[in-house]
Amino acid sequence: MILMSLKKIGLVTNFNIREKSEAATRVSAFLSKYPCSLFASELMMEKIKQNEALASRLTFIPNSALYREMDVIIVLGGDGSILSAARYCLSSGIPILGINLGRLGYMAEMEADELDMLSKLFEGNYRIEERSMLDVSVYRKGKQLVNRASALNDAVISNGSVARMVDLELSERDALVTTYRADGLIFSTPTGSTAYSMSAGGPVIDPTMKCICVTPICSHNLAARPIVFSDDAVLSVRNICEREKNLFLTLDGKVNFEIYKGDTVKIKRSESVAKLIKLKERGFYNTLHSKMHI
Repeated sequence: MILMSLKKIGLVTNFNIREKSEAATRVSAFLSKYPCSLFASELMMEKIKQNEALASRLTFIPNSALYREMDVIIVLGGDGSILSAARYCLSSGIPILGINLGRLGYMAEMEADELDMLSKLFEGNYRIEERSMLDVSVYRKGKQLVNRASALNDAVISNGSVARMVDLELSERDALVTTYRADGLIFSTPTGSTAYSMSAGGPVIDPTMKCICVTPICSHNLAARPIVFSDDAVLSVRNICEREKNLFLTLDGKVNFEIYKGDTVKIKRSESVAKLIKLKERGFYNTLHSKMHI
């Protein structure tokens, strides 16, 4: 049993969508029975104030403080919302509880009709699961650091919106692994193995494992297959594409950087982890079966 401080709880959702605002109202009403204070980003204050019942239970603070000062962040949304919250919580280490309001909600712990389970937070009847993240750096001409960010699911290098093959050179530390002519490459964590990587033919990996998976997207080489590296690997991918002006690096489907010819992207395990609150006894494979119908 874990019993952490639950004095400050942040609510995160797209309050511009009526269904999500109504779900947040129900969550705030349930939590009003407990000795905790609820907070939301002041960026959403004007919209939330249109819902008097919800606004009366919330304190508005700067967005940066929301992801720095809370004891728990409750995210109402789909996997994309949870991924965004995980990046914001990277430095603070605040645990996240996901309530599914999206399509699949693979990373969410509970559904919107299971709010009674929130009582487990105050009973200490939960566990915190740590998920590996990627540290991704972009070096111009392989030398000058120009961008650095983190990802919980994956880092994807591709030609962006144009479906055209690109040429990429993959190395592990100083050892050349292989070169690819493909639509792109996906570097995924075990958590991200059930996202884009799986759709591109990559393996499903238990999220408690420690590894990094590289999956080519529509490779022009029949011998090209996904490769699973140890999580202490330091991977480098160099843009050796001659005919394209630039490629794109996309992190968790949200953060984008341009990659020019000769640029190098370095991917390794982040020193930080995402912390996801688990209220149910079901394991990874039960979730895999119920969500993915595998």
